[in-house]
Amino acid sequence: MCGCHETGFLLSNVSPSFFPPQPNPNQTPTNQPNSRAILLLLLPHHHHRHHHHHQVAVAFTPLDVLTEHGINAADVQKLNDAGYHTVESVAHATARRLSEVRGISEAKVSKVKDAARSLVAMDFKTAADALEDRRQMLRLTTGSVELDKLLEGGIETGSLTELFGEFRTGKTQLCHTLCVTCQMPVTEGGAEGKAVYVDTEGTFRPERLQAIAERYGMDPAAALENVAYARAHNSEHQMELLSTAAAIMATDRYALIVVDSATALFRTDYTGRGELSERQMQLAQFLRQLTRLAEEFGVAVLLTNQVVANPDGMSFAKDSTKPIGGNIMAHASTTRLRLRKGRGENRICSVFDSPTLPEADCQFAVSGAGIVDATE
Repeated sequence: MCGCHETGFLLSNVSPSFFPPQPNPNQTPTNQPNSRAILLLLLPHHHHRHHHHHQVAVAFTPLDVLTEHGINAADVQKLNDAGYHTVESVAHATARRLSEVRGISEAKVSKVKDAARSLVAMDFKTAADALEDRRQMLRLTTGSVELDKLLEGGIETGSLTELFGEFRTGKTQLCHTLCVTCQMPVTEGGAEGKAVYVDTEGTFRPERLQAIAERYGMDPAAALENVAYARAHNSEHQMELLSTAAAIMATDRYALIVVDSATALFRTDYTGRGELSERQMQLAQFLRQLTRLAEEFGVAVLLTNQVVANPDGMSFAKDSTKPIGGNIMAHASTTRLRLRKGRGENRICSVFDSPTLPEADCQFAVSGAGIVDATE
C-alpha cells in the first residue's frame, strides 16, 4: 500500500499493516524529540469528544518499508544517515544524488530507486483523480471565519503559503494560531498533527500558544509539547534546521512548518549588489528544500516575508511596497497573501497570487488569543 497519493494530508482509512514497527525499548533513545515512529498523533483526551469515523493517515511512507522490498537494513540505515528519512525522499531524488550516499554503489542505486518507485505514485493520473485528491486535501483553520472563507477553507496542506506585509500586520500572530489549530480534529478545521516552528527574528512566544490553546479548550501543556521550535541564527543554520526538521517529522505526524521570517537572515547575511545573485541562489535552495518537505510529508508550509518600498511604484499609489525575494520567492510560493493594517486591531488580507483563489480581500483581527474575526 502506498502512503502517498497527492501531496497534502488526505482523509483515508489506515490499514493496520501500514503502521511502522515500534522502536525496541532496549535501544538507547536518539536525541530527536519524540523519536517513536507512530502513524497517528494521539491528542489529549478532550479532543475525542467527537467520535469521527475517519482517521488521518500520514502522507509519507517510513523508510524502513524498503527492507520489505529487498533492500537490506544496512543500506536503509546509510540512506537515513544521509538525510533520506522517507521512501518519498528516495523516490523523488535523482540517481546522481543517491549515488553520492557513502556505501551505495551504482548497482544498488537502481535497485533502491526501483523499490522506492514501486511504493510511491509518480506516474500519470487522470485530471478526475487529481480533482478528487484535491477535494480530500486538508486545510487548516486560521481562527477567523472570514479569512477561512477567503482561503476556501484555510491554509492548504502540501504547498507553500507566503504571508507578506509591513511590521505589525498579523503575520507572526497567524503563524502562532496555526501552530495550535493544526493539532485540532479534522472536524474542527485541524489536521491532528504537530508543528515545526523556525524563528529567525526572535518573535516566537510560547505564552501566546498557551492563550490560543485555552481559547480552543485544549490542554495548553499538551499543545506546547506538540510544537518543535528552533531559533535560526544565520542563513546556513536556517538551511540546516530543515534537515533536522525532516528527521523529526519522519518520526511522528506533523501538519505544519512555519518559517518566520523566510527572508530576514538572507538579507542580513548577503548585503550589497555584489552579493545579490548569491543571496538569491541560496534563498532558492532553501525554498526548494521547503517545497520538498511540503510534498514529502504533506504538511502546510507557512512563510512570512517582509516588504520594501517599491521605487517603481508611484508614491501616491494605494500601496507602494513590494515583497522582497523577487521572482525566486514569487515562483516558490503557491499562495501569496498580502497583509495590511486596518482600523484598530483589524487587519486586511488580500489574495496577491494563487492558482485557485480569486483575487479578493477580507478583514480579520489580532487578539491576545490569536487570529479572530474582525471587530466592527
